[in-house]
Amino acid sequence: MATDRPRPWRKRFRNTGIVLLVLIVLAFIFLPGILEGQMNGIAYTTRKAPSERAKTLHKKLLVADMHADTLLWKRDLLERSSRGHVDLPRLQEGNVAFQAFTIVTNAPRGMNNDRTDGTNLNLATPLAILQLWPMRTWTSLTERTIYQCQRLDDAAARSGGDLTVIRTANDLKQFLARREKSPRLVGGMLGVEGAHALDGKLENLDRVFDAGVRMMAPTHFFDNDIGGSAHGIEKGGLTPKGREWVKKMEQKKMMIDLAHASPKVIDDVLAMATRPIIVSHTGVRVTCGGLRNITDDQIRAVSKTGGVVCIGYFFAAVCGQDTKAIAKAIKHAADIGGVDHVGLGSDYDGSVYTPFDTAHLDEMTDALIEEGFSDEQIGKIMGGNILRVLQENLP
Repeated sequence: MATDRPRPWRKRFRNTGIVLLVLIVLAFIFLPGILEGQMNGIAYTTRKAPSERAKTLHKKLLVADMHADTLLWKRDLLERSSRGHVDLPRLQEGNVAFQAFTIVTNAPRGMNNDRTDGTNLNLATPLAILQLWPMRTWTSLTERTIYQCQRLDDAAARSGGDLTVIRTANDLKQFLARREKSPRLVGGMLGVEGAHALDGKLENLDRVFDAGVRMMAPTHFFDNDIGGSAHGIEKGGLTPKGREWVKKMEQKKMMIDLAHASPKVIDDVLAMATRPIIVSHTGVRVTCGGLRNITDDQIRAVSKTGGVVCIGYFFAAVCGQDTKAIAKAIKHAADIGGVDHVGLGSDYDGSVYTPFDTAHLDEMTDALIEEGFSDEQIGKIMGGNILRVLQENLP
């Protein structure tokens, strides 16, 4: 006899489908934030309040940081967040005048500082899907780059003038003139971690330039068709294609960033370079060993180009999790390359723990005072050197 009652297996199937749908929706809503909360944090080591001298001096500085991966994460840059390290309210609180926003497109599963296989699953892809980025970004690293550029442009457009995207030397000049009257203004510049973001096509450098990118590293955590990574398998030098990339970068007046590059790539680029070189977030080998960090000879060579070595705040860069360790690395770089060629490169929001977020950068000013730097030298290190080089070398 026929019956209208659903069979038990159908009911179970329907209920399971509903549960799965709910779990998928919850994953899209909450998982990106949970992941970031675990990966970007504050290393709560012993901290002390900055001295009154440091607070007073810090308010007078033009602070610049050459590395933050904030655009990778599902946060509104204009809203203060309890996660991560950087957003506009915290940049303003920390008196930051200039922030380089660096773009990550490929994060291989199992990536590490010693030996990373670039053929492993790219974890940035499921992150892009979970964060509901446009479908074009799921399969193209160039589209992923352009989308993150658009995120910064969108934030600037909604900021009421508080955030300005810097693309040219004239942009920077005009911005700094405005900031003299309005010290809460922040300038942002776009960079890219690794030329694999070009999807294997050097002509895509034109596309990302048009989208606003003004700095790019040859490699990130793995070897690519441009050259070797400090963390790669082969760790080789520039490829023939890599040499063409260097020439095209210089023709377009884009800053070459040697953070994460293999020692051979660093030496190859420095041998070719005719313009200043940036190392956007690094440590120095003497104070913290490992291929991730640069040697004294490389510090001297970067300085000779007129560039800047920017010291990171993370453990692998400085072998510590306090401001003293960062200041020690800065002191060594200044002693070797000159105080005119050292800056800040936090690596904020780069899956790292740091001693403080960008709202508390006066703690860094205090550490530099304790390291024996003068007020004038601190002004150069905290931002003056970076802004000088960019003013002289941006398109």
